[in-house]
Amino acid sequence: MIISTKKPTEEVMAMLEGATKIAIVGCGNCATACETGGEKEIAAWKEYLEANGKEVVGTAYPSEACQKLLVKKEVKEIKKSDADAVLVLSCGDGVQTVADNLSIPCYPGNNTMFLGQVERVGIFNEACRMCGDCVLGTTGGICPITKCAKSLVNGPCGGQKNGKCEVNPENDCAWIAIYNRMESLGLTDKLLGNMNPDKGYADFSYPRKINLKEGK
Repeated sequence: MIISTKKPTEEVMAMLEGATKIAIVGCGNCATACETGGEKEIAAWKEYLEANGKEVVGTAYPSEACQKLLVKKEVKEIKKSDADAVLVLSCGDGVQTVADNLSIPCYPGNNTMFLGQVERVGIFNEACRMCGDCVLGTTGGICPITKCAKSLVNGPCGGQKNGKCEVNPENDCAWIAIYNRMESLGLTDKLLGNMNPDKGYADFSYPRKINLKEGK
């Protein structure tokens, strides 16, 4: 799940300065779960904007703001409206998807934080940096890129103390957790027998693209 937090209201209003007719687009998936882009948040922003001299001329609530063809259908009425700005309450991907379908300035209402796991309702943990070179098969399903403050891929640094991270003592040392997990699985030989290349991004050419239809 893509985790997002609300941008400060004053920051959003600064982006919308000069715009008088606003449309609002939410997201029925991740942003709704994060309470940053659901129907409740759309209604709250509508009320706030109208109380501050803006006219809300349309809203849309696609089930997933990152689905291009779905969004194209959902924003048809906004496209027909006289909106001069769109406030998008989703992750950054959703903002770009909405912008791809409209010739109207689109502004983010949220800050995209990370790809995370849902611990329980309202509590999210960063789980994946989406780095494109997954090492979870050799680390017991624990990601050292996100769980280690230094993103070390071949073992701990020398700074851990009592099993805690030297960068943030509230966090467990990722590599001690990895070792304990691998030991419980009887797979410590995988730690000793494999060396993961240090993380580097020189091989990536952004933006990346995946086409599942190629080769079929």
